[in-house]
Amino acid sequence: MKPNPRIVIPVVLLLAGAAAAAYFFNSHEDESALTLYGNVDIREVELGFRVPGRLAAMDVDEGATITAGQRLARIDPQPYEDALAAAEAGVMQAQANVDKLESGARPQEVQQARASVREAEAAFRDAERNFERQQGLVETGASSQRILDAAAAQREATAARLASAREALALAREGFRSEDIAAARANLAAAVARRDQAKTQLDDTELTAPSEGTLLARIREPGSMLMQGEPVYSLSLDKPVYVRAYVAEPDLGRTAPGTLVEVTSDASDKVYKGRIGFVSPRAEFTPKSVETAELRTDLVYRLRIVVTDADSRLRQGMPVTVEVPRTNGGE
Repeated sequence: MKPNPRIVIPVVLLLAGAAAAAYFFNSHEDESALTLYGNVDIREVELGFRVPGRLAAMDVDEGATITAGQRLARIDPQPYEDALAAAEAGVMQAQANVDKLESGARPQEVQQARASVREAEAAFRDAERNFERQQGLVETGASSQRILDAAAAQREATAARLASAREALALAREGFRSEDIAAARANLAAAVARRDQAKTQLDDTELTAPSEGTLLARIREPGSMLMQGEPVYSLSLDKPVYVRAYVAEPDLGRTAPGTLVEVTSDASDKVYKGRIGFVSPRAEFTPKSVETAELRTDLVYRLRIVVTDADSRLRQGMPVTVEVPRTNGGE
């Protein structure tokens, strides 16, 4: 039985129209943007001194705009200045000791050692002649054995003093031992390290800003005694400005790192430019702060978006909307 042309043609046209509608709908859906919701996440830093002391001055107030390297506060430097002066004196003393050992004995000291040798030689020769004379007298009976023994003892004593004088002269000529010089150099290095540490501590009596930002809180006041690391300011960093958002698993392919996005807020009509910088490798439940059409029990992945043209209208915790274009190749 042949199909009726009156029936087949309308059916074919109907199917073609449905296919065209489906293609148009899918194409339109592919070109639509992905909308995400998140919050501005500006980093905050608590600033404090690396050294303890009495807070002497606080140079800025809350709300002030801070530049990198700007001095914010200082503590009383007097104890650290005194410590640095003592450390510098220790370096000078250690350096003088090294110079003395490396230079060896002075010429006058060498001459004095030579004179001591000559004196000891003369005393030894006199004691030697006296011993020989007493020995001859004992043989003839003109002297006693006791006197001869005393002369022998005197000869031995002067011989010992002569040997000692000669050793002293040799040491004066040779200089100090290499081990003593090495120990003195090590003491000098330790003194220099103590001096550098004291200088670092003195520099740390001034608190400077690590980067640009806005001062959120002034925690302490002049006159306060501070412990090491105790916060005195809270600083909100101006750059970079992050947005924390969340994406459902089916849309992960559209939110790869480097993807360009647009960020808007309810506070202004400005459209900020951003780039996805981080995608969490771990799924989590949708946090309550995220308002989407999906159920809150759906698993999502956290995104960190870097806003490249942020200004003061983006503030900590502000809710924002993130639009991810359907076609987005990044840069």
